Amino acid sequence: MRRRDILKAAAGATVTTAFGQNRPADVVLRNGKIITLDRSSAIAESIAIAGDRIVAVGPNAAMAAVTAPATRTIDLRGKTVIPGLIDSHAHMDREGLKNVFPSLGRVRSIRDVQDRVAELARQKAPGEWIVTMPIGDPPFYFDVPDILAEKRWPTRKELDAAAPNHPVFIRSIWGFWRSTPPLVACANTEALKRGGITRDTVSPLRELVIEKDANGDPTGVFIEDGMQPTAELIWFRKPTEFSRADRARGIPIAAKAYHAFGTTSIFEGHGVANEVIRAYKDAYRDGTLTMRAGLVFSPDWKTAGNAKLGSLIESWGGWLGEPASGDDWLKLTGIYANIGRQPGDDVRASASPYTGWAGFNYDTGLPRERLKEVLIQCARNDIRAVLNSNSPGVIDLLDEVDREVPLKGRRWVVVHISILSPRDIERIVRMGLVLTSHTNSNIYKEGHTWQARLPRERQRENTPLRDLIDAGVKVGLITDNVPISLFWPIWESVARLSRVTNERIAPEQSITRAEALRCATLNGAYLTFDEDKKGSLEPGKLADLAVLSADPLTVPESAIRDITADMTMVGGKIVHQVPNG
Repeated sequence: MRRRDILKAAAGATVTTAFGQNRPADVVLRNGKIITLDRSSAIAESIAIAGDRIVAVGPNAAMAAVTAPATRTIDLRGKTVIPGLIDSHAHMDREGLKNVFPSLGRVRSIRDVQDRVAELARQKAPGEWIVTMPIGDPPFYFDVPDILAEKRWPTRKELDAAAPNHPVFIRSIWGFWRSTPPLVACANTEALKRGGITRDTVSPLRELVIEKDANGDPTGVFIEDGMQPTAELIWFRKPTEFSRADRARGIPIAAKAYHAFGTTSIFEGHGVANEVIRAYKDAYRDGTLTMRAGLVFSPDWKTAGNAKLGSLIESWGGWLGEPASGDDWLKLTGIYANIGRQPGDDVRASASPYTGWAGFNYDTGLPRERLKEVLIQCARNDIRAVLNSNSPGVIDLLDEVDREVPLKGRRWVVVHISILSPRDIERIVRMGLVLTSHTNSNIYKEGHTWQARLPRERQRENTPLRDLIDAGVKVGLITDNVPISLFWPIWESVARLSRVTNERIAPEQSITRAEALRCATLNGAYLTFDEDKKGSLEPGKLADLAVLSADPLTVPESAIRDITADMTMVGGKIVHQVPNG
């Protein structure tokens, strides 16, 4: 069908209710640039919505067929409209937790830290805990402690001076916000006392150092050579803990923040623990969930003990198997797993069922052969598996599973893709795997490090988006929660610039702007088997869309990452709008 015929057909479309009655559009957005991302890549002027569905897309004149006196008309004044963005690995729940504890952003000296802590002390009764967010500037927390005039961390005695009558704990970052260790937390003397930390306290992990002064006394500084903070889970869990109410309140707060950048759906590919699933259900039940969410279950393997895998996973099939349990707003789809465990996972898992910033269980890793058995059982019970490419040999393992139970058509997922060889890509295609790409880390923040590890002839294998798309692989784009705008990974997929060297990382793997938009929309819908419902702007699909501050197809390349949403709609309802937007 020619583009002219497609637009003509769309112009005459109406929505039919369950009672067989036709009704006109509730709202028409006109005089814009509608990037439909349909199969013909059509660009339209107007889009009409009835209820939660799109009923027409086409030229302005064609909207008369679906317009009635009660239809609301929005003049886009030339602005660009795209399908709602789909974050394929969002960790959205974390965003809603970042305001639970006060910020130390923009501090530039230890005196600034002391002043902020002293101000907080004046707001609390003596003896109450003072817990803050990390030192540094969100969202990345780059260059600490060098941003402080003293170029070091505050000691317990300096925090004592600011709040002599309170325990004080400054938590570390979640390492993946910056993507580089160390993680550093600071505590004053009273906090150390309540945590039971003395000069004789021995760290349970080689990677976690309790800094001590020349006399052997703790300085109050904890240094971790890892990405997931442990000190707060071991010694300071209660004062730093996020409550069920915090998590429940945080979901709509986080959704609002993501909507401001045009995101209308998320896929939690890293898996979520029960406490996060419960928070989403709370928001869903209360009617405050405005973000469509596909959740992957993060098992707590130690609670399974030595259970017989076959019967255990078979029992999960009824609620985790495909088709997914849930509806267009909230669904559970599959389980997350790792090969092996990282140092400290068992220590962090001792806080279970509490998961802190992670939101997933820390003991999702299994020995390779046991995981293989789990995956085979999942395939036999129609449970989709989501695995992390940071686990060495994950493609090899899936290849072995595929020989036992064919994976083609199951849309199993590999997240955080980094280095993929041509042979890896061939097998990914054969198994029908879906991928998500962590460009924020593997290109922008740490691309230079990845390239330094690879021989020159293999450097093109770093996040090889061009090769993957040319091979027909579905790749979703992700924020991993920092920054929360998907226009960053869209820009990174096109520009592939290193923050450190300002050089292009494997530039031959760059994709076009339109391809990057498809990765952030239709491919995200494919992740949850929803490509017929969302991901493009076509009649019959859900009315999830974003009106943008700029056109991602034409703005200067460097400006792509600065794009925001003037208005975001989910199911035909406005969930974000800037004043006069």
